[in-house]
Amino acid sequence: MTESKGIKPKLTLSDLYAEDVVYSARPSYISNPWLEPEEHQSNFLTGRELLISNKLPVIVHEACVTKKLEHLFQLVDMPKPSNVLPFNSKESYESLLRELAHEQGKKIYFQYVHDDDILEDTHYALDKTTFIALNNKAKIPEWTAGQYLPKRAVVEIDKLKDELQQWNFPYVLKPGDDLPTAGGYGVIIVYNEQELADALERIEAAQEQTAYMIIEEKVEAVANYCVQFACKEGDAIQYLGSAQQLTNDYGFYNGNENVTEVPEAVIEAGRRIMEMGVSQGFHGVAGFDLLVDDQGEVYAIDLNFRQNGSTDMLLLEPLLTPGYHKFFSYVAQKDNAHFYETIVKYVEKGVLYPLSYYEGEWFTDEFVGSRFGCIWHGRSKEEIEHLETQFLKELGQV
Repeated sequence: MTESKGIKPKLTLSDLYAEDVVYSARPSYISNPWLEPEEHQSNFLTGRELLISNKLPVIVHEACVTKKLEHLFQLVDMPKPSNVLPFNSKESYESLLRELAHEQGKKIYFQYVHDDDILEDTHYALDKTTFIALNNKAKIPEWTAGQYLPKRAVVEIDKLKDELQQWNFPYVLKPGDDLPTAGGYGVIIVYNEQELADALERIEAAQEQTAYMIIEEKVEAVANYCVQFACKEGDAIQYLGSAQQLTNDYGFYNGNENVTEVPEAVIEAGRRIMEMGVSQGFHGVAGFDLLVDDQGEVYAIDLNFRQNGSTDMLLLEPLLTPGYHKFFSYVAQKDNAHFYETIVKYVEKGVLYPLSYYEGEWFTDEFVGSRFGCIWHGRSKEEIEHLETQFLKELGQV
């Protein structure tokens, strides 16, 4: 049972899915031009939801479930994950998927769609066509009923350059098709002519797999929320909470922090979008990136009908120190042993809550930097910022 000292998360994933469902957070080994995560990062992602999975079986890379993770969980009174289905390579991952589906009759709830030659559509726990459509950036107007939209246009990729002559900097470019994206890697924010030239070069390299591009006005936001909801099939929609997105000037994801006061208009916009998704057959966890400008207008810039980086932080909130929470992850640069020892030190201080640990020493034929997913938690943002700076200094990363 996922709990600590009798305190439980708001919700666990096994509360949402049927008993024959298995979860996979890993992107397919077959990448696309808008989602080309490094292999170790993709493996690391498989361990992120272990503490909120509860009874839901999770497909996890072996390097994510070593004794080091078990020790970190012990430090916060959390049990060793029991419903783990391990893999260690592309071959073993895809073989496991087929065995679960073809021989055990399981349905797979994917975080990212996979090619049909890996697993047929009938083995998806959520209808694949629905899942793709709901996460297609070009279809956002459908799922928002035409509301909450910045100025935007969807154009054929070979007409993009001409269309952009009608737009003023800055603006945002996104793929307008079914290919999955994540972490801001499918978003290009363009501020000047040189950045436009670089963007067009990247888009040209993707044109064999991308038919349409989206041009979108860059909203000058005063707040950037990820508003999250959950729904078990046939049940009522639950509001899980909202996190503030931390991104740089170019839209790349830098984690999330909790937020205690969210405008009602933002929550209501998110609920309407979730209702639209549920009406299409969606069930599970979804998070919507909603911006608010200085006039209080709400804009939907991305709809993620899947778990988000901050889902753990919202669901585990009852187990965290009241105050300020920040979700983030770190990578060891050269010394995995020191990296782990430093993590343990701050977990023992009661300010760093472990979610996942990808052990670099599992790989014996090359150096692989260990990776750590976590939540900082303390009474104030100032306290946590000071502690994080200390942590990074001890790691030699500042």
